[in-house]
Amino acid sequence: MRYYFVAFAFLFVSSTRSFAQEYPKTSTTDTEKTDGTFYFSWGYNRDWYTPSTIHFVNHKTDNYDFVFYNAKAHDKPDMENYWQLDRLTIPQYDMNFGYMFNDKHDLGIELSWDHLKYVVTDNQVIHVKGNIRGHYIDKDTLVTPSFVHLQHTNGNNYLMLNLVKRLKIFTFKNFQLSAIGKVGAGPMMSYTISTVLGSYDPGHFHYHGFVIGTSLGLRFNIFKYFFIQTDLQGAFADYTNTELGADRQGLATHTFYSLQYMWSGGVSFPIVR
Repeated sequence: MRYYFVAFAFLFVSSTRSFAQEYPKTSTTDTEKTDGTFYFSWGYNRDWYTPSTIHFVNHKTDNYDFVFYNAKAHDKPDMENYWQLDRLTIPQYDMNFGYMFNDKHDLGIELSWDHLKYVVTDNQVIHVKGNIRGHYIDKDTLVTPSFVHLQHTNGNNYLMLNLVKRLKIFTFKNFQLSAIGKVGAGPMMSYTISTVLGSYDPGHFHYHGFVIGTSLGLRFNIFKYFFIQTDLQGAFADYTNTELGADRQGLATHTFYSLQYMWSGGVSFPIVR
């Protein structure tokens, strides 16, 4: 999946540069000179994940040390009635605070919170290898929820500090279309629900690991204060500290790549000289 993402990024940047040359800037949305622009956006996402090798271990209050090879996972959008005020944060959502410097480089910085959801698919056949309570296993196994169930659904949270690059494609009167590129990294403050060998953990927020991501998107500004945006983000997530079990003495570690499609709306706050 990462190769498709790199190819997409190359084609996207090439096409936006072509558009930028084809459509000259006819006017600007701002009549005043601005030093910079703060912005805030809110939106929702769908996610896809690569298979993952997951290591489960507990030598303190249980006796297991085994690995899942190529475990498949999916997202959990929960988009029913998401527009209701008491359900805004139930689906997979994205929240961004940023500042564009409005300088000749058209750069900015952004703090993003991406609330994805990651669910290891139940009842799939996975190759399991290791020791489970004194028994050695090395075979393809039907993994049921009574054996292992693992989900980062509250969620698979990416907290990233991003460098933002804007490329203005065209401007016409009070409307502007720009390409937006980002690269960033940060911690994963996640919440995992799990069952391992009958030991259930309802989950709690804590530091799970780190994430590195990059995205490409289009932003359509409407007058100077509003915009809509769509992005495609690729990320590498490294879970190093997922606590397991009712006593949280077990540990799961794994890595995976994610592809996230986002759509959002936002408001801008220009700083006028």
